[in-house]
Amino acid sequence: MKAMFTSLLGGALFLASAVSAQAPSSTPPPAEAPGWSIKDFAALPLMHAPALSPNGLHIASRVAVNGEQLLVIADVHDGPNRVRSIAMGDNDLNWWQWVNDEWLIAGIGAESNVQGMPWYVSRVASVKRDGSKINVLAKSAAAQNADDVIWVARDGTPRILLSYQTSIFYSDPGFWPKVDEIDVSTGKMHGVTAPRQYVRNWYADATGAVRMGVGYNDNTRTSKLLYRPDGRATFRVVDRADRRRDESLVVPLLFTADPGKAIASDDREGTDALYELDLATLELGSKIFSVPGFDLGGVTEDAAGTGVAGVRYTADAPAVHWFDANLAKIQADIDKAVGDRRARIVSTSRNGQRMVVHVGTPDQPGAYYYYDTDAGAMSVLSRVSDRFTTKTRLAPVKTIRYKARDGLEIAAVLTVPAGRDAKNLPFILMPHGGPFARDAEEWDWWVQFLAWRGYAVLQPNYRGSSGYGSAFAEKGEGQWGLAMQDDLNDAVDWAVKQGIADPKRVCMAGASYGGYAAMRAAQRDAAKYRCAISYAGVSDLAAMMRYDRRFLYHSTRKDWMKEQAPDFAAVSPIHFAGQFATPILLMHGKKDRRVQVSQSREMAEKLKAAGKVAGRDYIYVEQPLADHHFSREADRLEFLEKLDAFLKEHNPA
Repeated sequence: MKAMFTSLLGGALFLASAVSAQAPSSTPPPAEAPGWSIKDFAALPLMHAPALSPNGLHIASRVAVNGEQLLVIADVHDGPNRVRSIAMGDNDLNWWQWVNDEWLIAGIGAESNVQGMPWYVSRVASVKRDGSKINVLAKSAAAQNADDVIWVARDGTPRILLSYQTSIFYSDPGFWPKVDEIDVSTGKMHGVTAPRQYVRNWYADATGAVRMGVGYNDNTRTSKLLYRPDGRATFRVVDRADRRRDESLVVPLLFTADPGKAIASDDREGTDALYELDLATLELGSKIFSVPGFDLGGVTEDAAGTGVAGVRYTADAPAVHWFDANLAKIQADIDKAVGDRRARIVSTSRNGQRMVVHVGTPDQPGAYYYYDTDAGAMSVLSRVSDRFTTKTRLAPVKTIRYKARDGLEIAAVLTVPAGRDAKNLPFILMPHGGPFARDAEEWDWWVQFLAWRGYAVLQPNYRGSSGYGSAFAEKGEGQWGLAMQDDLNDAVDWAVKQGIADPKRVCMAGASYGGYAAMRAAQRDAAKYRCAISYAGVSDLAAMMRYDRRFLYHSTRKDWMKEQAPDFAAVSPIHFAGQFATPILLMHGKKDRRVQVSQSREMAEKLKAAGKVAGRDYIYVEQPLADHHFSREADRLEFLEKLDAFLKEHNPA
């Protein structure tokens, strides 16, 4: 059968005929002439993280409309009012999930002034599918944090379990979250689990029984695990851990149909793997799945919520292992059909008949497709970009490995300009943020822009990065700005030795921790870099810790930071403004809630006080409406324009 489906492109409706095949054609089309502009690379994704309703007939997604991101609900088939956009105002849209075929929930957040201090307040809003009704759940009862949904009914009723605070004061019992069952269609709620001192996280099984709680005392650095075999029994403490002795608790990822069993993740063999867990003894049993050399990511539950349908992980590129035989076959069929492109099943209906599939490559943003397995047809929902079609192939991307000076092998993602020999190129080293994060072979708008401008870009997963096991992560302890910085310099040396990089045309650029590394490069290793670019970078570790005092578990966070950087002052660029000897571009969003804007603002002030000349030695740009994540297209565009102009002056391609 063939059908017509809605495609959301910049908020407009576009009808695309279905492809009566298992997947899009795998024949690589000819590359388009690269007549693009900076605006093309700065454009927000037209669609992001689409989620299907349980029946698979409705989609909720983040969609770009006029440079802003909105929650959009769409019906797959033609019908009246088939597309509704939900504006969140000044609230952040953090996540969304269907409850049943008529209702979905969304996590929202906003900064509020509480007793003269800026606080981030989170809530859950329920949204009726036709957009006619929105309820803010626990609106008057909740305090600061109220978006922890620990269970969603699977029987079609509009019920969830919400864990939330009722007080902002540490001494009040309501500071520790309680659990209520809420009817999202009416907002009515009733109590399920009372608050317990120090317990911040509650866990429920597939039936909605709250079975487990994890408590943590920041003063003593000790944890406790509360457990009960069903929803009626009394909670008892079944395990304890002391962080000062490097102890940790094993917490289930999900409870199985057997009430005495669960599935958990553990890194006892060096990398995260899935294991069976005996809840009576808290002993790990048989290993279910692992990927040698790489940690596992999130799991996808089966329709009943009592088993794992699939587990995601990232090797050189994102991948998935399906335990569900139907999904495994569908994945294999689509993979075969798309050739060198990569297919990812993003969301499925409850019965597995209908699904959303993303098809793309690291050099192509790709498109989302709607696949009805009974109809045997896959049809376009939306391209990720209306600037780069599914025929576009930009700069090629691959993973390389190099040796650091101490012999440690490090993986890095290399992107080179399309149609150019990878020889003696102007070079951008781009360390990722985190630093407990990693880069992989994926579409990256910032990297592809730089490659379009003629630069080779290398993204090292330096020591301390996530995804490569506990030993690799631990090698970053105590090495902020030291061995971690050496790993970045060693990446440059590798690229020069390979003949890829022109050693006289190298710049470092990064955001968040990557921005910190760029500042450190300008201060510590200026002879190696012609320029540096920091977006939302950290310049002062001690100031970051002072800011963190306002948050729960600050003491533990400070312990962790001291493990990463024992001497804050010695590796904080703000104390060495006079040593900056390469031009640097500093940019920061004023609405950044992850890294305070003062981190870049005060760095610029220190540079000025040290005699550095604005416009020559440094440029500081503060974006009044920008956050940490480039959520607005206008901020992306301004960033790329400033970046482009800075590179043309200091490291032209």
